[in-house]
Amino acid sequence: MVFEEIKNQGGHEEIIFCHNEDVGLKAIIAIHNTVLGPALGGTRMWPYKSDEEALTDVLRLSRGMTYKASAAGLNLGGGKAVIIGDPKTDKSEGMYRAFGTFVNSLGGKYITAEDVGTTVKDMEHVFSETPFVTGIPEALGGSGDPSPYTAYGVLMAIKASVKKQLGKDSLKDVKVAVQGLGNVGSNLVKYLTKEEAIVTVADIDTDKVSKICKEFRVENMDPQAIITSDCDVFAPCALGAIINPDTVGNLKCSIVSGGANNILATSKEGDQLKEKGILYAPDFVANAGGLMNVYVELEGYSNDRAFKKVEAVYDNIMSVFNIAEKENIPTYLAAQKMAKERIETIGNLRKHHQGRNSRPFSTLKQVLERQG
Repeated sequence: MVFEEIKNQGGHEEIIFCHNEDVGLKAIIAIHNTVLGPALGGTRMWPYKSDEEALTDVLRLSRGMTYKASAAGLNLGGGKAVIIGDPKTDKSEGMYRAFGTFVNSLGGKYITAEDVGTTVKDMEHVFSETPFVTGIPEALGGSGDPSPYTAYGVLMAIKASVKKQLGKDSLKDVKVAVQGLGNVGSNLVKYLTKEEAIVTVADIDTDKVSKICKEFRVENMDPQAIITSDCDVFAPCALGAIINPDTVGNLKCSIVSGGANNILATSKEGDQLKEKGILYAPDFVANAGGLMNVYVELEGYSNDRAFKKVEAVYDNIMSVFNIAEKENIPTYLAAQKMAKERIETIGNLRKHHQGRNSRPFSTLKQVLERQG
């Protein structure tokens, strides 16, 4: 069952099951591919219904990180971790420090960061046990919350999409529907309103909706109704698979571009978007801003340099659109093609990243400096 699932998800180099009963830790680390460099990907904490569901999610997410890093032009591989539990009630310092010891045992082959259900404070606890963590507090030399950079990258993707689909250089009066008002969605609303877009928001948390509507003077809708609302851009920023068999046929937008991972339930929905004439900005290219930010953290952090690096999302998305147009293929296939070709090219030059078992290092910067 496990090996069959790994095969179905595209093959992975290594899967680590982490268990510490004393602190209630049940986690899975998935390393998908390290051809380009050490696998970097956040740790998600979620109340999965089963271990099998958690495994499927971490395999899917880690594979996406491989493509995300490659398409972004970063010297990083793809990995991800999930912790099984309710982030509102089950987390503790001991849990994250125990998780940190598992991350440390991999010697830099996997570098973690925050994700859904985890925070900068959680990463600080992980950092107590391993240097192989990013997104730690600025006081400890990190960059803190990567969400503003993820959102800024999504803004760049929306701008590129609007230019390609609508022929407009400005977002002024462009109707954007943002579903999900977590850290990424909230920051995206801030950026969009500065660009004078007409923004509608939705979230299952009514308190978040009230706060955002009051702060930015935007309208709100029901979280389900917003998916098929009449807009120029639908920007999903909650959980994945929002474009699925139940929603794809009813979309009224011209563009789908958001911060969520795995926006398409299956590749079939990507084909259908093309058939409907809806331009899709592939999520692993559009939401790579947070990854770009923590990559700058590995190099030696600069806020200005991070935002400058994230601006490359615009050109990356445009490259995907150009490939799709030239080869008459859906944009999700064009993005995969772009990412895979880089992995294959670099793969001919270097082997998989082996961590400190093959090269001595003690800092994240040295991981990158000595990976080649």
